[in-house]
Amino acid sequence: MLSDEEKSEFIKDGLSSSRRKDFSMGNDFKLNLSLDEYMNYLDDIQKIFGEFKISQKITKCDLNKL
Repeated sequence: MLSDEEKSEFIKDGLSSSRRKDFSMGNDFKLNLSLDEYMNYLDDIQKIFGEFKISQKITKCDLNKL
């Protein structure tokens, strides 16, 4: 749930003409990437965020359906 401050930030952001312009420009941005180029792009993005820790903890549950 968003706090009142976060809600007001979203509203302020939505009313900003420069932000609307930025988002509309993003809609017009189209690339024709090959699968290899797209995978390289995702690898580059992953480097920004770093590695995610993989949990080895067992999730206990009573009902498993596959």
